[in-house]
Amino acid sequence: MGHPAGLSSDLIGRESETVLFEVERGAIQKFADAVQDQTPACVRGDLAPPTFPTTFRMTIPGLTFDLARVLHGSQEYRYERPLRAGDRVHCRVRVADVYQRKGRLGEMTFLILVMDGSDDSGNPIFSGTTTAILR
Repeated sequence: MGHPAGLSSDLIGRESETVLFEVERGAIQKFADAVQDQTPACVRGDLAPPTFPTTFRMTIPGLTFDLARVLHGSQEYRYERPLRAGDRVHCRVRVADVYQRKGRLGEMTFLILVMDGSDDSGNPIFSGTTTAILR
């Protein structure tokens, strides 16, 4: 059985460029509102809600898939310290795993992406794992 959209295990280990994101107060406020995070520091835009890095758009060379085919994405983040307004975050994302499973709907491809964010000195701020399931 072929891999959808050229997703195969030879993508494992492939990485994006490092991209710099500046965490802006207004972006935090907008995101907190969208996810209905009522934490006062988030509402004020001082601290980013835990899932804020989902707003960081990253691309991995050779990895393109149709978002309409993504069945489910779960995300989990681990933080060394909270993201704050004014932070400069250097992010990199890599393909940690690609594997196939037979499901009720036939063959499904699981794509595991890991994003790491660090500060200007290279100290880690967070690590996030995304699982996307494609049919």
